[in-house]
Amino acid sequence: MKSGDHQKFWALILGASSGFGEATAIKLAKDGFNIFGVHLDRQATLPNVERIIKEIKSSGVEVEFFNANAADEVKRKEIISSIKSRLNGKPLVKVILHSLAFGTLKPFIPSGDEQAITKAQMEMTLDVMAHSLVYWTQDIYLNGLLAPSSRIFAMTSSGSHSSIPYYGAVSAAKAALESHCRQLAVELGSTGASVNAIMAGVTDTPALRKIPGNREMIEVAYRKNPRGRLTQPEDVAKVISLLCKDGGEWISGSVIHADGGEDIVNFVGQGKPIDF
Repeated sequence: MKSGDHQKFWALILGASSGFGEATAIKLAKDGFNIFGVHLDRQATLPNVERIIKEIKSSGVEVEFFNANAADEVKRKEIISSIKSRLNGKPLVKVILHSLAFGTLKPFIPSGDEQAITKAQMEMTLDVMAHSLVYWTQDIYLNGLLAPSSRIFAMTSSGSHSSIPYYGAVSAAKAALESHCRQLAVELGSTGASVNAIMAGVTDTPALRKIPGNREMIEVAYRKNPRGRLTQPEDVAKVISLLCKDGGEWISGSVIHADGGEDIVNFVGQGKPIDF
């Protein structure tokens, strides 16, 4: 896609009010894409959403945000209907980013006074962080809104192939998410769409801070990463931006590491103390 072609197209960002979703929405707006954002925020965090919308608008593009649970089927149908109306039913959704981070962090087998994850919590985590990608993509496609040669991305993590304490349900979701990307890449191939999972390095976000042992994760990432720093949301947004350019469509069905080489390093040497 040449930059001059972007102006008429839209990017749909699921999880647009923080982290990778926020950074990608802002970057793609600078590239000329109009932005649909779906987020779930309470009154206290809405000023941050307004800041993001203002920054997107400063790039001279159109923007519409929806404050709703992206995993709720009724809300999803309502948003899709609004998008269809806004686009007059035309296939103008060129980019979809799935960046939903909401799941249960509990052990499968508890020790001491811990509580084990329940069936409902396991299913919720998989539904929000994996299966919802399929449902949103289905609805955009079946409503005739998916543009030819579209780009679809989903945020995964090293937890998809490694064990992290209390991260079991999220690990399962990330593994499923990568599988969904492969299947969608095959089934949407005839449309020219590319579908990829983006594996970011450890990034100090509010979502990371909710994971037990996050301090140790950050310290290890600092020492593993050949760049000597953590991944930033903007690093990932730039990678997605590159893949949205002309020629990026031939990369599909892959797990793309956007981590500065962090995941390939096994040995953790001695490093400087980390300030928090």
